[in-house]
Amino acid sequence: MSKPIDNPADPFKKALAEATKTMADRPELTVSYTVDPSGSTGDTMRLPQVSRRMTRDEVLLARGTADQLALRLRHHDAGTHGRYRPAGDMAAALYEEMEYARCEALGARDMPGTLSNIDVKIAHEAARKGYAQIRNQAEAPLPVAAGYMIREMATGRKLPEGAEHVLDLWRPFMEQQGINLERLQDVLSDQTAFAKFSRQLISDLGYGDQLGDDPDDEMGDDGEDAEEAAPENDRGEMEEQEQQEQEEADASPERAQEQTQDQQQAATSTEELADPADGDEVEMPDPEAAMEPPPPPAASDADPNYTVFRTEFDEEIMAEELAEVAELERLRAYLDQQLEPLKGAVSRLANKLQRRLQAQQNRSWEFDREEGMLDAGRLARVVANPTTPLSFKIEHDTEFRDTVVTLLLDNSGSMRGRPISIAAICADVLARTLERCNVKVEILGFTTRAWKGGQSREEWLNAGRPQQPGRLNDLRHIIYKRADTPWRRARPNLGLMMKEGLLKENIDGEALEWAHRRITKRSEARKILMVISDGAPVDDSTLSVNPANFLDKHLHDVIAMIEKRRAVELLAIGIGHDVTKYYNRAVKISDAEELAGAMTEQLAGLFDADPRKRARVLGMRRAG
Repeated sequence: MSKPIDNPADPFKKALAEATKTMADRPELTVSYTVDPSGSTGDTMRLPQVSRRMTRDEVLLARGTADQLALRLRHHDAGTHGRYRPAGDMAAALYEEMEYARCEALGARDMPGTLSNIDVKIAHEAARKGYAQIRNQAEAPLPVAAGYMIREMATGRKLPEGAEHVLDLWRPFMEQQGINLERLQDVLSDQTAFAKFSRQLISDLGYGDQLGDDPDDEMGDDGEDAEEAAPENDRGEMEEQEQQEQEEADASPERAQEQTQDQQQAATSTEELADPADGDEVEMPDPEAAMEPPPPPAASDADPNYTVFRTEFDEEIMAEELAEVAELERLRAYLDQQLEPLKGAVSRLANKLQRRLQAQQNRSWEFDREEGMLDAGRLARVVANPTTPLSFKIEHDTEFRDTVVTLLLDNSGSMRGRPISIAAICADVLARTLERCNVKVEILGFTTRAWKGGQSREEWLNAGRPQQPGRLNDLRHIIYKRADTPWRRARPNLGLMMKEGLLKENIDGEALEWAHRRITKRSEARKILMVISDGAPVDDSTLSVNPANFLDKHLHDVIAMIEKRRAVELLAIGIGHDVTKYYNRAVKISDAEELAGAMTEQLAGLFDADPRKRARVLGMRRAG
């Protein structure tokens, strides 16, 4: 008798992993399925997670991602790519996207079926980033459009809808620049020839000043004497060594900073050893000279080393300012349609939470009062001595610690579709339920104002692209409902999350710190901050010019600060993803229907006053 399969998705995962190794021509490749961003590093490839349900979208996305990464591994040479890679950021981004398109088109010559799979990956990425909703060229990324152009011309295949829209926005500009793709088919199979071809296209697009030196001129002219060529080679080696040292410094900014400090200390020591010459006067500082202004405040209370390039473009805005009243009502009606099946869950959840919160109330009595409720316990005295007056008592309710709850919603592009609907439904259910329990609720959301950096990145480019600028995007923090605003007045605002084009990047650490600052100013005795998210912080503009863990580390630091201060209880709900990587106390929701079942008990457990009971509930969730 064969052993039953524990996870129905395992055979598919195994088959896809083997096919990917064959396509990439990498037998030693390790393929994993994870909620982390897809990609490949060395001999490891990360593919999107495939759940037990194996939905059609999950399967197609995993196959498309696997084919795209496998073709890149098979047809891409890192050495050749690095040799011709431009120096400037925009030129480098154009170069990268074109190379990805070349690998896909080259693989499709031998395996035409891969194009259909990769189309799904492209369509998913375009939907996640809202490409179909972009209305002007300035919001559409030029490097992505250039990659789409190469892919379309090389394969003769129509792009998915969102991708086609991005290319159409830039197509007139490319035609005006006189882009010539006649040689494209001839250079696809030769990476060196294609790299030179790409550099020419980048120059035609107006970014020739970012190409840097021509790699083919590094070895000098053939007519040079040996004596002249040798120093030239030495200079090449020195430049290569300097470049390597610079890369090491970029990879380890802490070590580079330590080396700089050591050099400064050595220089200071040398100056101290040098005595002034006879007759020289030592210049003393003027005590009345103006003092230097104090350094600007740190961008983060959790991590003083966390930096932000520009803050003047950030905004904190009310939800009703981002849409007209009529549009909010229409979007709210759409949300209500999805909320209809959960009306029963709202009542059950409200009753459970109400019982939990009311159980924390303390009651006291005043005895021997002249009026009130008859004190039955003292009737014996009246029977024994009829002249004793009746004794009454009065009950006093000592209210339990008043509570305020902040719901912080991830409004990033990865939440588009079903996840953002679930988040909005969760906020709706929890806010209405807690208001019935006389618990004040504030609802906040966080995203960015633009894709790819917005005005902050433009300022950074104009400033000459300084190294490691820190957070490089314009924040948008949205207030859907203030804690003191009645639910009926803020009800339409949650419909804003259904608005096309709202959801962009997510910088979780700063949003969490913002929500924490707001709730700590409240006067309530008990403060609960609940985050509803689908995973890790992602902002392409920031991560492209900072260490890979820049945003991830800051989120961990903010969570550690909140938990250390203990003024606020921090909880999290993961939408489709397990967020316990970041939050110690968390639950996971895969679909809105779970609110009516097991989630009722789990959410009620989060508000339990007894920490041991709460830990038991969360432990049962993790064990399950």
